[in-house]
Amino acid sequence: MAETPTPAQPALKKGALVRVDRAAYASSLEASASDPQPPAYIFEGPGEVLLIRGAYAQLRWRRPVPDVWLPLNLLEAYPD
Repeated sequence: MAETPTPAQPALKKGALVRVDRAAYASSLEASASDPQPPAYIFEGPGEVLLIRGAYAQLRWRRPVPDVWLPLNLLEAYPD
């Protein structure tokens, strides 16, 4: 059964292009557990959603970097 999106969880699907919301990331647990200076490309985008499991999405960036899992509430749709 698919989860229904909430205001904190944007409606994203597999294949969607996204970027990380800088303000949401700055106050997140992920920011405190990562490098003090996150890479700029996560905020510039686009990253592609490969998989969604619960409240997390697996993302692939268009760079030679590993795929990452981030909470959906940190992501926003990439503007066309």
